[in-house]
Amino acid sequence: MGLTQVEHTAVGLGADPGPYRDRDLDVVVIGAGQAGLSAAYHLRRDGLSFVVLDADPAPGGAWSHRWPSLLMESVHGVHDLPGMAFPEPDPSRPAREAVPEYFAAYERTMELPVIRPVRVTAVRSRADGRLEVSTDSGTWTSRALINASGTWRRPFRPYYPGAGDFRGRQLHTADYRSADEFRGQHVVVVGGGTSAIHFLAEIAAAGGTTTWVTRRPPQFTDEPFTPELGRQVVARVADRVRLGLPPESVVSVTGLPPTPAVRAAQARGVLHRLPMFDRITPDGVAWDAPDGPRHIRADAILWATGFRAALDHLAPLALREPGGGIRMDGTHAAKDPRIHLIGYGPSASTVGANRAGRTAADAITRLLAERDAGGRAA
Repeated sequence: MGLTQVEHTAVGLGADPGPYRDRDLDVVVIGAGQAGLSAAYHLRRDGLSFVVLDADPAPGGAWSHRWPSLLMESVHGVHDLPGMAFPEPDPSRPAREAVPEYFAAYERTMELPVIRPVRVTAVRSRADGRLEVSTDSGTWTSRALINASGTWRRPFRPYYPGAGDFRGRQLHTADYRSADEFRGQHVVVVGGGTSAIHFLAEIAAAGGTTTWVTRRPPQFTDEPFTPELGRQVVARVADRVRLGLPPESVVSVTGLPPTPAVRAAQARGVLHRLPMFDRITPDGVAWDAPDGPRHIRADAILWATGFRAALDHLAPLALREPGGGIRMDGTHAAKDPRIHLIGYGPSASTVGANRAGRTAADAITRLLAERDAGGRAA
């Protein structure tokens, strides 16, 4: 089989063309962010045949989609990928430039078989025990699968009555580019996480005004994000996914630590939170209070309401539990030890993604060795 145009693009990164010609492999990895690249490193170390299918046109994962004003000085931290340190970045560089540059260098240096852009549409289990991975660039089959598709392609925006009648602009974190777009405007910022805090401070600095609304009162803390707190977060999220429940947000566990964005927002006096509105009107948002309705005019509503795991392509495998999540046993789906989800639940962080990549690769190596040994014994 000859190489397709998309495969030629991948080979141009410097990887050996061999793995790209083979459509029947030990493992298919979906996604080339932190988790996917970590898994690829360990799969290569273990000697398995694999390919990494990435939907983006260039390296960087979700980092390549961050808003331009997010600078490295405001990033909580980028953990080193295995085998190659992340160079100390210029604090004034946009994260969407510095991190993708590192990921691209990593792919070249490690000669990882990343093919892009390839969008996976469905994963199915075949009668012969293999997995069939359907994409917009053809089909691959494999003995196991590592899903590292992340969340960026599935922004979450809750529905509120009247949303369709709003005459202003509604956008999500995924759509945000610059606070300059809101100069002289009033923006309702929805959400209690660090992104919402960042937007509040930026819009105020750019000459806009804001109203901040959240479902729950925000919990500010004077304590920095420590390794111990990180372990508590991982444990709590892990408990949820073991029960088959959707993962909860990190900020719901940690509170809002004293980051540069929080300090900037506090200095500008924009952290005056209101409870969630009841409905959206053509020119703003409204609360149906017992003592009479309250209304705030708005030119825009910015939904900093997070993301959900992008797992629709796994639907044919019927992995979801009644609680809405996928029950996990370590990094693999409890219902199918061939399917590993990394960058999901407790591994949805740069440190957690690295560890999960190694854990998934090691588990798959053991699983395939055991099955090969069983086949020879038979």
